[in-house]
Amino acid sequence: MNTLGQRIAYYRKAANLTQAELAEACSVTAQAVSKWENDLTAPDISLLPKLAELFHITTDELLGAQRQAVSAVDPAALDMDKLLLKVRILSAEGDKVSVNLPVALAELVLGNGQGAGALFGSDKGGDAAKKIDWKQILALVKQGVVGKLVEIESSDGDRVEVFVE
Repeated sequence: MNTLGQRIAYYRKAANLTQAELAEACSVTAQAVSKWENDLTAPDISLLPKLAELFHITTDELLGAQRQAVSAVDPAALDMDKLLLKVRILSAEGDKVSVNLPVALAELVLGNGQGAGALFGSDKGGDAAKKIDWKQILALVKQGVVGKLVEIESSDGDRVEVFVE
């Protein structure tokens, strides 16, 4: 997805929206959405936050900005008290769950045997989150690995992303 139009088309389809439905939500015509997706025109800048909200993404993602890649840093240089474990779940039905926990708290919650069941239910994409090896994620963080660590899209359309920042 190199162009804004390609990203709009991709995220619109991922959100199970037609061009007409997206147009109505943005108070434009379906022809305008078609022109965006074909890179003939671009949406007004004031619509970018609305589009990002409808697609359950950030405006940075909509514009094609990449999140920080996974990187390894000296574990001694990391302040574990300042690191956040960020988990974002987007269900195929349009539900959105975002959890931001200090890594130290995540270690207590996810490492106590209950695992992801302590944070995520079995619906709204929680099944995909439960399949993640959280102890391994936390072990990687202790070794100095930060950035986007996990991105899963299940066959039924649920999406789970895990970041450490």
